Parts: sequence; structure tokens; C-alpha cells
Amino acid sequence: MSAPADPAAAQAGLAAELRNLLPASAAVVDAHTHLGLDEDGMSLDLAGLLGGLDEVAPDARACAFPLHDPERHPAYRLPNDRVLAWARESGGRVVPYCRLDPADDPVAEAERCLALGARGIKLHPRAQAFGFDTPAMASIFEVARTARVPILIHAGRGMPPMDALADVALRHPEVPIVLAHAGAAGQGMFASRLRDHPAALYDTSCFSPFDVVELYARVPAERIVFASDAPYGRTTSGLFMALRVAAVAGLGDEDRRRLVGGTMQSVLDGAELPAATAPRLAERRAVDGRLLRASAYLSMAFGSLVGGAPGSMDPSRALPGIALARCVCRDPDPGDAGAALARIDALLDAAEQLAPSAGPGSRDTIGLLHAAAVIAATETA
Repeated sequence: MSAPADPAAAQAGLAAELRNLLPASAAVVDAHTHLGLDEDGMSLDLAGLLGGLDEVAPDARACAFPLHDPERHPAYRLPNDRVLAWARESGGRVVPYCRLDPADDPVAEAERCLALGARGIKLHPRAQAFGFDTPAMASIFEVARTARVPILIHAGRGMPPMDALADVALRHPEVPIVLAHAGAAGQGMFASRLRDHPAALYDTSCFSPFDVVELYARVPAERIVFASDAPYGRTTSGLFMALRVAAVAGLGDEDRRRLVGGTMQSVLDGAELPAATAPRLAERRAVDGRLLRASAYLSMAFGSLVGGAPGSMDPSRALPGIALARCVCRDPDPGDAGAALARIDALLDAAEQLAPSAGPGSRDTIGLLHAAAVIAATETA
């Protein structure tokens, strides 16, 4: 029986791989982060956000907007003002967006925030319980068109069919949109209907690396942007996944520079985006069955971990799924997946050591679990 893995060494190995994956002179811009306090208990202040960015590079930057703040009434004014103030304190490293509630004076609030320096708009249809077939949508998109700023939109869990958003986007092709969480709530529909939209982007902020892998089979690489969803995700973990998937898709250095920040910087500058090319991956791809089994159990583990409110995540709930994934890793006949399974097993060993005593929401345990899932999904067959 091998000696237990060292959690610190496991994390150091991931950090070293991330440094190797990140192209030289790449400017990192995290397209999706939050600041402030959420009703679910999650929070992130300026120091925390900058600390996460510093783990990547001293000049890494982030687009940031308020969480689902208990003090959001009226019109998200107070949380928006906090983000604008933090952005001013950040030395240019935080790019402020304003968050809007379409039912609460959104146009006036957008115009107020844009005049104060906001450079984008955030819409969260699940948290604010709205659809995209309302009259307010046209007005919000018109404000964005006039100001030449992007709109980032929650397109992940908890959403009904989002065809109405595609309708609005197609009526406003001048407005860049960023579909959060790989557009998972309607990825196939978005990929098909927005194929000719000049600036429909997809961010990589999600747990499942398979959602991001599939993006490269459905949409142009030039329309995919790195994002972490901090504080729900971690800058380093999100970037590790984005770059591992980019390697699977065969992206060269220049494409990876666009992915990690170049494309978002062009959007923020109002510059023309590079021409879209054909998707880089085939829609049918070979997989290794052992790694696929490990991936399934890791998804089970993560689902158990986040089964309660996000602010009360308990890593110990992931232990049964982790144990099943480690059973896969101990296969005496691992075939070509042997090296990857050994590495996954070491990460999960470290995660098991941290989980029982780490306390609710342990970032290190979650980070190791996520890295293991990324490796399982991105080792080519």
C-alpha cells in the first residue's frame, strides 16, 4: 500500500502544471466573478478577489459584479456602488459591472452605473426570477448597445428553456453577450441558434469539464472565455480547467492567450473580435472507459457536496463518491489510463485527508476534487 498523499504537494503539482499551461506573456482576465455578500451565505471582498488573482499573476484582472445581496433593494444600487468603489481601489485590476433587476428600474440604474465607470451589465434570471420575453429586455439591451458594453447572463443550473434569450440576442447583434457556465442550460440551442451572432461568448465557469469540452465541438474557440465564478469557484481551479480543455482541443499559444483574457479585453475595449473558425473538436470522440467511470463518480461526489445551500457546502458529503472513484483508480489493469488514474487517486487521497477536518466549504478539498475531475475528462484516449 502506498504512503498517503501530501495535500500540499498535490496542490503544488497542480500549480506547476498551471504555470506550464499558461502561455508566456498571457494577460489573464477572469470574465465572471462576484463581490459582496449573497443571501446563501457566500461572500467575497476585494482583498479575497485580488488574493485569488495573485495566485495566477500579479497583473491578473477580473470582471466583477454584486452577489445576490440582501441589500439589493432598491435597484441593486448599494451593492453596485460597493463594486464600483472596490474597482476604484483595485488599481485597475477589477473591471466593474452593474447588476440589474429587470423589475426594479433597470435602465436608470444601468445608466447611473455606466456614468460612474461600470463597463458591463450582469443579469441573473434565476435569482431575480425573470424571463427574456419582457419589455424590459429590449430597453436593457439598448442601453448596452449605446454604451458598447457586454451583458453577462446566468445560463447554468436552475433555468427553464432559454430560447427567449436567443431571440433577444439575435434582435441585438451589436451587443456582446457572455453566456455564463458554458451556456449549460441551453448549450445545444445556443450553439445552433447563435451560430452567426458576431459576439455571443461562452464562459468556462462550471464544475463539469465535459460542458467545456463540448463547447469546442459546438462553437468557435474564438468565442470561449475563461471564467471562475469566484467565490463559488477559484481563479486557479477555473484556469486549470480552461487550459487543460484547451490542450485537448489543440489550441496553440495565441488561441490560449485569447481564451484566458485577450478576447474579454477586446470586448471591454469595444474592439472587433477575431473571425470565428470552425469548432476544433469532432462531435464524436473516443473516451477511455476507466476515466469515464471515474468522472461519473466524481460528478456524484460534487453533487453530494453542493446538495445543500452553497454557503453550507460540507466536503465530507463528497466522501462516498470519492471512495468509488478511487476504486476505479485502483484497477490492476489500467491500460493506457494508468498514469492519469494514479494521479487522480493521489489527488483524491489528499482530498480525503482534508475533508473530515476542513470545515464547511473547504476551498482546498473542493479544488482537489475539481482538479481530479478535470484530469479524468481531459486525458485523451
